[in-house]
Order: sequence, then C-alpha cells, then structure tokens
Amino acid sequence: MYELEMNAKHKITAILLTSYLLLLTSLHAQNVKDSSLLIPMVKFSYSGMWPGGDMAKRFGFGSVVSLNFSIKTKRNLFFGADGGFIFSDNVNENGILDSLMTSSGFIINQSGNPATVRIYERGFTASLHFGKLFPIGKHNKNSGLIVYAGPTYLWHWIGIDDIGHQSPQLVDDYLKGYDRFTGGFGVHEFIGYIYFGNNRILNFFAGFDFTQAFTKSLRGYDYDLMRADTQNRKDMLSGFRIGWVLPLYRSTPDEFYYH
Repeated sequence: MYELEMNAKHKITAILLTSYLLLLTSLHAQNVKDSSLLIPMVKFSYSGMWPGGDMAKRFGFGSVVSLNFSIKTKRNLFFGADGGFIFSDNVNENGILDSLMTSSGFIINQSGNPATVRIYERGFTASLHFGKLFPIGKHNKNSGLIVYAGPTYLWHWIGIDDIGHQSPQLVDDYLKGYDRFTGGFGVHEFIGYIYFGNNRILNFFAGFDFTQAFTKSLRGYDYDLMRADTQNRKDMLSGFRIGWVLPLYRSTPDEFYYH
C-alpha cells in the first residue's frame, strides 16, 4: 500500500511539474509572439562593404564588425547606438611611400636591407539610429521589416606595418605623414529583417547597410605630397549585414537584467 501511495504521489508530482513547465512555455511563447514587447538588446554583426565616392579611389572591398545596443518599444519603435571596426587588405591608393623608396623600388631599413612593408585599411564608425519595426503577418508581433537611420561619424586610414620595425622612416610620428587619416560626419541607414524567437538563442537580423559621410584629412601635412591635404571628400559604404541578437531579458520578457 505504501509503495502504491508513493508511486501515486510521484505520478501526481510529475504531472503537476509537466503542466507547470508547459504553462511557462505557453506563456513565454504568448509573450514573445503574441504581444509587442519592450525589448532592450545587444546585436553583434558582420558586414561585407563596398566603398563608393572618394573612398573607392583609396580602398577596395572590406569588412565591418559591429557592436550595437538598441531598444525596441511596445509600439515597435527602434533607437540605439552602435560602433563598427573597418578592416581590409585592399588599398587602391598607390604611391604614398614612393618618396622613401630607392631607384630599385625598396625601402631600406637601418640594417641596410630591403624592408618588408605591409599596407592595409583600418577604420571605425560610430552611429546613432532611430527607426521602426513593421511586423509581417500576425504570427510574431516582434519580428518583421526594420528600417532605421541616423547620424554617424566615419574614420579611416591606411595602416602601414614595417615588419620587424627596422625602418626609422616608418615609426611614431613619421607614420602620421603617410597614413591619410580621414574623418567626418554623415548619415547611416539600414533596411532588413529582424527575428525574435522564443528563447535568447534564435534571434537574428539581416539586411542592407549604407553610409554616406562628408570627410576631410585629419592630418596637418602629408609628407609624400609635401603639402596639407585640404580636399573635401564624400566617402560612401554599402553592403550586406548579418548579425545575432541578444535580448536582455530572462526566461520571460518582463524580467530584465540589471547590473
């Protein structure tokens, strides 16, 4: 009899526990998919970017990795900020180090040997954005077409790496005379799709990314040009961005992380 009572209690406990878990799952699914929620989030993304305008004369295809913090309101408005790191080995602007080369086309290091010098693209973006989410269908009110835009600041330069650091012509402040350090304000836009699932793992976004910036040289003097670069530039980037979204709530969206 005792064993029968214990088995019955175990079965009842199992049934109650299963029912409780199913209820939580149902509530979670209902909260995420059936109601438009306030969702703070962190987004990690990669973009393959093609330069345009004056930037295309200096660089080729490049990559941007970005970190973004956004908030989606219950009315599906978006706002936030993000920063991106630009990198590429595709440099189109040739001749910046010609004045340091011998007639044989080499830069001689302090040991009297030809130096090995690598050039590459580096840059950053810092942006604010404001936009809106447009749900597609009735199955998930927190997922759909997303459009946003906002002000941005773009920096870029030509990185110069003297392998072994044996060339005194390419150290410290001397590098600043050749790196074409450039920056300026502009506008950043994005249009794409964002998806929020029933957990904090399957959440992503993808779409098209655009940047237009009015920039100029941030260096006072270019050694190879033997003058200051006073040209006003229009630099553009465009490409496809894909990323992962980390919503900042616990098992139910109304419980947020506090630090």
